[in-house]
Amino acid sequence: MRPNAVVGMGVAVFLAILGMTGLMADQGKSASASSDDQSKIQAGFAIAPVPLDLRGKNRAMVGLGSYIVNAQGACNDCHTAPSFKPGGNPHFGQQKMINTDCYLAGGATFGPFTSANITPDIDGRPAGLTLSEFLEVIQTGVDPDPPAGHPPLLQVMPWPVYQDMTDRDLRAIYEYLTSIPSIQPRPAFCKSS
Repeated sequence: MRPNAVVGMGVAVFLAILGMTGLMADQGKSASASSDDQSKIQAGFAIAPVPLDLRGKNRAMVGLGSYIVNAQGACNDCHTAPSFKPGGNPHFGQQKMINTDCYLAGGATFGPFTSANITPDIDGRPAGLTLSEFLEVIQTGVDPDPPAGHPPLLQVMPWPVYQDMTDRDLRAIYEYLTSIPSIQPRPAFCKSS
């Protein structure tokens, strides 16, 4: 074999090994990402404060959505009024007990703005929104029902933060919201704050 051929073969072998190493590293990342997802999915089911209807739903997306809504997004803080059951407010040193009777049924007030009921409507759509409408609201902040005399953008909802979430995470939130109990219309005992 000529010296150039040996060098060429050596380079080819080196590149093949380098490529395989990168592939193995990517597979390791995929495996750890999958493990992380599984951990979030399990945690999501463990912390879901209400019974979930999983019929016809993507179980993994519901679990991940619950994790995002209940452990990261703090959705209960604004979309449940009041957020905690009497005697269950952790801000007062009490053991946390989510107000499941009004869970995500809206009603918290912020000046002229009131948080929306994001439980499923009669057709199973959270806040009455299709998935594409939900994505549009979160990604653009367009308020589907703005108060009279106010801009058509959500003024309290932190959509400028949530708009940077991945489509997959937003779909998981939507899938979770389709699985929670519907509270339509919001009962009077779910007080406005």
